[in-house]
Amino acid sequence: MYKPVILYEDNHLIAINKLPGEITQGDITGDIPMTEHLKEYLKRTYNKPGNVFVGLIHRIDRPVSGVVLFAKTSKGLARMNEQFKQRETEKTYWALVQGMPREPEATLTHYLKRSQKTNITTAFDKPGHETQEAILSYSVINSNNKYSLLEVKPITGRTHQIRAQLSKIGCSIKGDKKYRSDHGTPDRSICLHARELRFIHPITKEAVVITAPVTNPHVWEGLV
Repeated sequence: MYKPVILYEDNHLIAINKLPGEITQGDITGDIPMTEHLKEYLKRTYNKPGNVFVGLIHRIDRPVSGVVLFAKTSKGLARMNEQFKQRETEKTYWALVQGMPREPEATLTHYLKRSQKTNITTAFDKPGHETQEAILSYSVINSNNKYSLLEVKPITGRTHQIRAQLSKIGCSIKGDKKYRSDHGTPDRSICLHARELRFIHPITKEAVVITAPVTNPHVWEGLV
């Protein structure tokens, strides 16, 4: 029976600490997405008759963990979708990467092109045919002789953006073999975690900050 790790909930929104391997929306695997699991959970928990509304506001990749926000009302969904579209939300990720970036903190700008065939995004230094600009900032918050823990703030929201951009500078995320990581993880996760989400509540207009602990601390090399 599905039991989500709830980080925040009110009448309009619910935020879940997603586990690696869970999918936020349906894909070609046919596995049940979190939206459907949440509908059943809310129906069971609150004894709701009939259909239950759950709207996906944003998504994170299947092997990634952390904050995912869902809407429980259509009004909440529409207003939050607009906030994300206008880049009025702020997302912070933790990434455990191989080695140490050349600079302890920096802003990276690349131009991304995604292959539909391989589902791999390639980062280029200069714009080209069908590329999209991708910008993120990072800072090193901890390290050992093998890995560095980065705090990453994406400014744009491209597919696989953080994974591709960090790989481009020679700092592949631990476990992310799709983007040239040397090592896998026992649970097939990658060490990329949606740590924090900041936004203005769509109904109350109050500032909301949601923070998620890592779901699998044993693979983070003691750096979190």
